[in-house]
Amino acid sequence: MARTVRKKPVELAPTPWPDVESPNAAGEAARQFTRKLRTAIGGASLRSAAASADINHATLMKILAGETWPDLETIAKLESGLNADLWPGRFDR
Repeated sequence: MARTVRKKPVELAPTPWPDVESPNAAGEAARQFTRKLRTAIGGASLRSAAASADINHATLMKILAGETWPDLETIAKLESGLNADLWPGRFDR
């Protein structure tokens, strides 16, 4: 069975990513997640942030750029490794 093709998070929000609210619910969740992720990384390097979460730095770069959807395992690793709640609440804006 073929995989369903879906738009990237960056394609679901106006530019500049991730600074402008998305009219799409999934796009908005990805945008808010990315903003929280940026805050959690703070001044750390992407390589050190990725290492703390036990993920590849290229994956982290793609998530931050809105080029890929993070899966549940990656989200859990990032939250644990960065000691941060990253998944947006329903009413976060």
